[in-house]
Amino acid sequence: MNILIINAGSSSIKYQLIQMPSELVIGKGLIERIGSKNATVKYKTNTVDIEEVMVIPNHSAGFKKMATLLMDSVQGVIADVNDIAIVAHRVVHGGNTFSETTVITQEVKDKIRELSVLAPLHNPHNLEGIILAEEAFPTAKQIAVFDTAFHQTMPVKAKKYALPNELYTDHRIQAFGFHGTSHKYVSEKAISFLKLKSSKIITIHLGHGCSITAVRDGKSIDHSMGFTPSNGLIMGSRSGDLDHSIIFYLVNNLGYGLEEVNTLLTKKSGMLGLTGHMDLRDIEAKAQSGNPECELALEMNAYRIKKYIGAYTAAMNGLDALVFTAGIGENSSTLRSLVCNELDYLGITMDPSKNELKSSNIREIGSDKAQVKVLVVPTNEELEIAKQAYGLSHNL
Repeated sequence: MNILIINAGSSSIKYQLIQMPSELVIGKGLIERIGSKNATVKYKTNTVDIEEVMVIPNHSAGFKKMATLLMDSVQGVIADVNDIAIVAHRVVHGGNTFSETTVITQEVKDKIRELSVLAPLHNPHNLEGIILAEEAFPTAKQIAVFDTAFHQTMPVKAKKYALPNELYTDHRIQAFGFHGTSHKYVSEKAISFLKLKSSKIITIHLGHGCSITAVRDGKSIDHSMGFTPSNGLIMGSRSGDLDHSIIFYLVNNLGYGLEEVNTLLTKKSGMLGLTGHMDLRDIEAKAQSGNPECELALEMNAYRIKKYIGAYTAAMNGLDALVFTAGIGENSSTLRSLVCNELDYLGITMDPSKNELKSSNIREIGSDKAQVKVLVVPTNEELEIAKQAYGLSHNL
């Protein structure tokens, strides 16, 4: 069975074509900077590795380019659209409505649209990807996998805010949690790698969006993001945690409109607001050259993560392993080192030489004598989505 995994972002389409149940990736690609004259198109199979720059004016054009590449008579991997049995979509916010992988119907699309107010940077683009995929692959079953689903196991004491009760009971204002597909995948990999029968693990997903999860015995019990994917850790352009009174001060004293505040906190803050840069590689390079703003931003980023590690270790009354994942977590030895520095009281100490090694495989980077294992576990959200979609297809 061929399953096409789609992760549609605001200016990108990331995709993989996976053959199940063998878990064989037969084609994958990424289209970035959609809407630009210099959009980047990447496409890779066992025999082809293409990267080109072209005009991709919108997501519709991006989907057509993706389908053309997959079905190309020379470079493609399928004969026609009917060779794809399932298109599985990453959807960020499922609220309380979706606690598991779901076949997409009109009702499901309507609910994803409704939940867009809670994930305005993600759900609208996820929905657009669904609609375009229905047009491009009309015979395929469309399935949604929700980032929030893994965190449905959080206890009420962790997900409920200290607000009047009716806001929770009547309006479901609560912490939902995000990046669940990634946290689920890497926590399961870590548990298997360490051969743990019972486990207390903290998984740290560091990319443009960043989050941290307390995972006890394979289940999420607490998570840094909340009602929306905006709070918690410092992110690429999102502020993470802050005193909510700042919002009122910006509006009442500095003349900001509410939409301006939303844009400020989600698109102009985080590492971008602190340094003028969003790519951590640029920030690290400037920090190494002595740029004080970049040096401070890295320290702030690591400090925020360290505070959550302490909190979640307390919440689980112990810790077996600390797991770094996603683009920054897997590749930035600098940030990993800053995070793990001076955590020896918790049993966390890093081996600097192991930390600097590059690998695409799961690996330990902690010192041999440390009580807590420190791992780098490459995430594979596409494979996790394919596994969940394949499993659902057998129950239809």
